[in-house]
Parts: sequence; structure tokens; C-alpha cells
Amino acid sequence: MTSSHVARRRPHRSGVGGPLPASYLVWLAATTASQLGDVVFGFAVGWVAAEHGGSAAGLVLAAGSLPSVLLLLLGGAVADRFGARRVMIAGDAVMVVVSLALAVAVLHAGTPLWLLLAASALRGVVSAFYRPSAGSMPRRLVADAQLTRALALRQSAAQAVLLLGAPLAGILVAAGGLGSVALLDAGTFLVVLVVLLLVRPRYATPSSDPGVPVWRAALDGVRVVRRTPGLPAALGLTGGAAAFLLPTTSLVLPLLARHAGWDASAAGMVMGAQGAGIVLVTAVVARRGGSRRPGVAASGGLVAAALGQAGLVAAASIPVGAASGWPTVVAATAMGFAVGVGSGLFTAHLAPVVLGSAPRTHLARVQALVGLVQVLALTITNPALGALASATSPAVAGGVCALGLLACAAGGATALRRLTLDQVEGAQ
Repeated sequence: MTSSHVARRRPHRSGVGGPLPASYLVWLAATTASQLGDVVFGFAVGWVAAEHGGSAAGLVLAAGSLPSVLLLLLGGAVADRFGARRVMIAGDAVMVVVSLALAVAVLHAGTPLWLLLAASALRGVVSAFYRPSAGSMPRRLVADAQLTRALALRQSAAQAVLLLGAPLAGILVAAGGLGSVALLDAGTFLVVLVVLLLVRPRYATPSSDPGVPVWRAALDGVRVVRRTPGLPAALGLTGGAAAFLLPTTSLVLPLLARHAGWDASAAGMVMGAQGAGIVLVTAVVARRGGSRRPGVAASGGLVAAALGQAGLVAAASIPVGAASGWPTVVAATAMGFAVGVGSGLFTAHLAPVVLGSAPRTHLARVQALVGLVQVLALTITNPALGALASATSPAVAGGVCALGLLACAAGGATALRRLTLDQVEGAQ
């Protein structure tokens, strides 16, 4: 890329790239509503499955996650072959039918284990094809110069859904049970289906070679990632962050809270603060745009998250029964906010690099690899961190996460320090 090209692109990047297209905002609003339905449904299924025992609940959750992992690369290849919009329309139509059928089945048969297993498995299969398509849609709807803001806005909306979804799920499950939740879920899928029928991509993406078998096209995504400058490092950094950052709230924080003698409300404050930090950062990026050095900004976000994790471990090491118990929880909440700020910085700057670097013929397949890398990383680190916490203490597991994030930040700062979004766009 010539220096004149960089100079020509930079004023466009340094601003905010103009208002986001209405088509993207409408799609994002509908998708956010559907994500809220997903959160509520996930809580409801887990809650109802727990009535059958812990083993049954784990089996139901596995029935949903396993197909998604096994079919994710295939889902990305199908989306690149036939079009992400078509795949999403088909997926939403199927889920409307499945959700309505589940509501009727619950009304007549209750919630037997086989029904929960079937509903979870069908949802997992559809998700494997849907997620890569949805992940690639921002680049099909907005200009490359707006990608950072568009993805930051999407992340902010998704985090808001997570903050609101759990209490809403509890209310709906208590009031109407799984059948009512399934009806709500059908309604959110119907909303997205209508929006997708009306909204069309603004930026054409060529289909992958129809002469190549779909299974081979799925594997071709790996080859493209390996040969695309910046993508291997960005994908590796994504996996590292998933391994050491995502377990903070799902595993490490609950263990730390119980070890320190905190109650559920104290742990909830810390989790809420982390979500607030993510929403704040991503909202700012969505409004003002991101750094022109996304690799450096993403690595800096991991450093902030690591320091927040270390502070959280230190705060949780002082039992609530001590004289400084309440200030300790407040300090832990502040550390949770720092973890959220770092997480928001990381995702808001690295996600546009990954999506923006992908060739337009492989958008969905690259997104499928992103999801697969994250799931595999969590599959390894969650049980390992849990075993470490049991053998030593939750503080040790939290410290390992902090050190892991610092190592990822150092590697990312080295591998991606010269990367700019201008280079990403120029490579396409």
C-alpha cells in the first residue's frame, strides 16, 4: 500500500465515518431483541433441566453446545456459499417453528428430559449455521471505515442484553414457565425474520467457488486465515483472551466470592460493574471511533483487564468478616469495572481487525473460526482452572488468569504493534 493511499484514507478513519446506515441499525435492534430471547431461553432451559438433577442439566447444556462446535466451520462455509442473509432467514424461520412447537409440547406434555434435550440440540444445530452469518453481517451492511463503530455498538448492545437478560429470565420463568419463554423466543425470531426479509446487504460479497465441496470449503477457511497478514496473530490473541478473560465472571469470580464469604449480591455487584465497564468503553468507541493502532489498543485492554483481575484477587483475599469487609467489596467492584474496561477495549479494537482482514469470500468462515477458537480455549482452561482452584485456592486460579492475560498482551503488542485499520482495508 502506497503512502499516498494511507494519507488519503487516514482523514476518513480519524473521523467517525459518518452516521451508521439505517439498515444496520434496524438489523442490530432486531438482533439484540433476539439475543435477549436467547439469554432468557438459556436460563429457562437450565432452570427447568435442573429439576431433573445436575447430571441431566449438564447433559441438556451439552446437547446445545456440542452440535454448535462440531458444525461451526460447516456453517461458515454454507454462509459463504449461499449467502449469510439466506442462511439467517432460514435459521430464523426454523427457530420460529421450533419455539412454537416447544410451547405447544410443554402445554401438553410438561418438561420431560427428552423434550429439553431435543429442543437444546435443535437450537445448537441452527446456531452453528447462524452465528457465522450473523458475525459477518456488519461488514455486509456498513462501510469498512465504519466497522469499528458498528462492532462496538453491537458489543455494547450485547452486553446490555446480558445485564438485563438474567433478571428478566427469572421473572418470566417464575410467571409463565418454559412455555411462555418459548413463545417470547418465537416472537423475537419472527422480528429478525421480518427485518431480514426487508434489509439487504449494501456491500456485495462474492460467493465461494460452487465447484468445491462444502466440507473442503470449510477447511479452506483455515488456509485463508493462515495466509492473511495479521489474521493468525489476531486469532491467536482472541483465543488467549477467551482462555483467561472469559472465565473471570463464569468461574473465577464465583469461586473467589464463596472463598471470601461474600453473599450473592456482592458477587452480583462485581459482575454488574464489569458489564458496566464494557458498555461504557464500547459506547465511547461507537460514538467517537477507535484507535488507529488497534493492535496496541487491544493489547492495552488486556493489560487493564489483567490488573483488574489481580486487584480482584487481592480484594477477595480479605474475608468480609474483617473490619474492612464492606470497603473490600467496594474495591472488588471497582476492580470488576477495570476488568470490564479492559475487556471492552480489547474486543472493540480487535474484532474490526479480524472481520476487516477477512477476504470478502470468507467472511463467515473466518467468523466461524473465531467462535471455534474461543470455545476450544474455554474447553481447555475452564476445567484446568477449576482443578487448580480446588488443588490450591481460587486466588491462585485468578492469578494465573492475570498472568495469562499479561502474556497475551505482550505477544499481541509485539505481533500487532504496526497494524493499522488502513492496512487492513488496503489489503482487501
